[in-house]
Amino acid sequence: MQTVIITGGAQGIGRVTTQYLLTHGYKVAVWDTDPEALDEMRDLLKAANSRAAVINCDVASDVAVKNALKLTLDQFGRIDHLINNAGIMIEKPIDRLTLDEWNRVIAVNLTGPFLCAKLAAPHLQETRGSIINIASTRAFQSEPNTFAYTASKGGLVSLTHALAVSLGPAIRVNCISPGWIDVTAWKKKSKAKHDSLRPEDHQQHPAGRVGQADDIARMILFLMAEENSFITGENFTLDGGMTKKMIYV
Repeated sequence: MQTVIITGGAQGIGRVTTQYLLTHGYKVAVWDTDPEALDEMRDLLKAANSRAAVINCDVASDVAVKNALKLTLDQFGRIDHLINNAGIMIEKPIDRLTLDEWNRVIAVNLTGPFLCAKLAAPHLQETRGSIINIASTRAFQSEPNTFAYTASKGGLVSLTHALAVSLGPAIRVNCISPGWIDVTAWKKKSKAKHDSLRPEDHQQHPAGRVGQADDIARMILFLMAEENSFITGENFTLDGGMTKKMIYV
């Protein structure tokens, strides 16, 4: 049975993907830092018993990543796939965004995937596994005041092909750039919402709907599959066609 590490796995896309992978026969190690979300995941995954691990890990810290890697290997004995999903955003005008805030976003969103890939690589080489980075359509287009997040996601797309070229053929590395994915119901309880989306929210997508977290989970499963081993170094935009739609107001 293959083992998957998913960072930022306790909320949103990560939480849904964790459950999806467990139902498809994988063992999953969830790495996250949010205490409330981690506790909720531990309760949620009790039924999975030995097939799931929930680990407190700040991916921007090499010490924390090394410790989480050891705990994962102690429980599962192997690592087959790494999903770099952890990410944070700070939205502020450029004159209010501090250097510390910029550095923290870059550290989690870009340095974190680098550290996780670097430290997991020897184990992924043994299993001829894969790395999947979760970027964003913000790598290619922006809303105001998302400087660090946008820069980090653009860097993650580039880091993907750099890793693919350097770590292949033993390790495949790909990237997914989600667009508007509705994860409001999949956040920790204190932040979760169940607001209804408006018709116009769906209509602005050429696909006719806003994305769901399981859209991303299915793509992750596809990219991990051995029969798709010819795919590496690629970024896949999953946005219902929004980045292809020209808008004139």
